[in-house]
This record gives sequence, C-alpha cells and structure tokens, in this order.
Amino acid sequence: MVMDLQPRAGRLLGLNPEGFHRIAYVEWGDAYAERVVVCVHGLTRQGRDFDFLAHALATRGFRVVCPDVAGRGLSDRLPDPKHYAAPQYLADMTVLIARLGVERVDWVGTSMGGLIGLLLAAQPHTPIRRLVLNDIGPFIAKAALQNIAAYLGADPLFPDLAAAEAYVRDVHSGFGPLTEEGWRHLALHSVRAEPGGYRLRYDPALAGPFRATAEADADLWAAWTKVRAPVLVLRGELSEVLGAETARLMATGGPDGAGPKAEIVPFSGVGHAPSLMGEDQIGKVADWLGKEAP
Repeated sequence: MVMDLQPRAGRLLGLNPEGFHRIAYVEWGDAYAERVVVCVHGLTRQGRDFDFLAHALATRGFRVVCPDVAGRGLSDRLPDPKHYAAPQYLADMTVLIARLGVERVDWVGTSMGGLIGLLLAAQPHTPIRRLVLNDIGPFIAKAALQNIAAYLGADPLFPDLAAAEAYVRDVHSGFGPLTEEGWRHLALHSVRAEPGGYRLRYDPALAGPFRATAEADADLWAAWTKVRAPVLVLRGELSEVLGAETARLMATGGPDGAGPKAEIVPFSGVGHAPSLMGEDQIGKVADWLGKEAP
C-alpha cells in the first residue's frame, strides 16, 4: 500500500447553464484504496474543514476526497447565483465520483454537505454505500434557516488573520470547544489574502437563493423514505438545525417508518455542527465507516 498522509490537490470541471466551472478538491490516503470516503462541507465552508478527520481515515486505509462546492474555497464562483442550489450540487458531485473511478463511496456530509448526500443516496442505483449526516436531517425548521440567513452575504475585509479568526470563532461557535490549533486551521482556510487584508472564501451572492428557501420549513422526508444505505447521524445537543424531534424520527425511520433507522450519536456542549476535529467525533465516524456494509 502506498500511504500518503498529506493532501493532494485536484481539480475537475463541472457544467452550469452558462458554461464550465472548476471544482477544487483535496485527496488523502492511498489512491488505489478499496474504500473511498467523500466528505462535503457546510453552506459557507470548504473541504479543508475535514483535514483532521481525513488524516485519521487515511491512516486506517481509506482514500478520502474533500471537495470545495462551487462558490466556496478554491472552486469557481457560478456566473448566476440562482444555480447555488441542489441540482447543480448533485451534478457536480456526480462528476466528482466519476472522476474517482469507483462504483461505491461512503459519504460524510456536514449540514449542506449532508443534504447533498441524502439526496444522492435517495436516487435509484446510488453509489453511496454508507451515509454519515453531521447535524442535519430531512426536516429543518424555518426559524433555524432564517438564523443562518442572517449572517450570509456579509463580505467583511479583515485587517489580519487574527481578526479573521475572531470572526470565525464567533460565527461558528456552534462547532463547540476547539483547540487553538483547530480554530487557527479553520480561520486560515476560511479566507483569502487580497490588498488591504483578508476576505472570506465564499461567494456572498449565494445568500440570495438561500434566503428564498428560508421562507418555509425544509421538508425532505419523502427523500428519506428512499434511502437504503445505513445512516449515522451526529448531532450537537445544542443544535437548532437538527432538532431533537427530527433526530428521534430519523432513528425510527421517519414519520411513517418507511426510511432508514439511523444510529444517532449526540455530542454535549456542541451546537451546529460538530467540528469532526476531536478524537471522540473522529473515532465514532472512523469506527462506523469501518464496519462491513450489510
């Protein structure tokens, strides 16, 4: 086995209605490993959020791929913001899986990344083998969506990395108690340098289409009934995005019991969403993914 515990940068082309756009990703571990894990980030985040988890999974023999969804991180911004929506994300992630040259992948998705994984897992002949949903489920209350919408679209200019880190700590306090190294890592990969300071690495224009969806509850229980893969759900006990009642229903198959009966793992002192940086969270994901598929 060729073990590579450093991230390797990659790019591919996705297609939007106005043309092609570049999707950036990082890859960890043996490029020929049998088990492949795709890790997809939250709404304004990027693939380097998973560095701690990806490194740990690579040491266990997994190949791990962490993309930046369009408009985030090192990926291109879309010409028309209205395409910051599920159809584009599903198409781009399908191209990514095709690039990997494998028929089956395990999926770890935080928030938005989990919703993308859920929708892919609900499709006939899905390539998703096992599904980890990090603080997200098939139902999100309007109030929680509007709380997220409140900080979207801001485009602050930070004079230095210390100011950027202070912002990240505030906006993402729900990640829970992180180490100083963890916060610095998130801040470093959350911004890009430009004349006069640093700006966030996401397109503020994605706020428009998101706010339009935040006018009502998000209800994907119909998709949940079509998921056949085993599901692990990580929940911050203080989270408003994944409510306790939604998590309870996910454990019993959904409102009508027709969906998967997910394994629910809560984390105390954490909101939205568990950072997947601590040993307890990483260990739970790694152990669960290491199980044989039914």
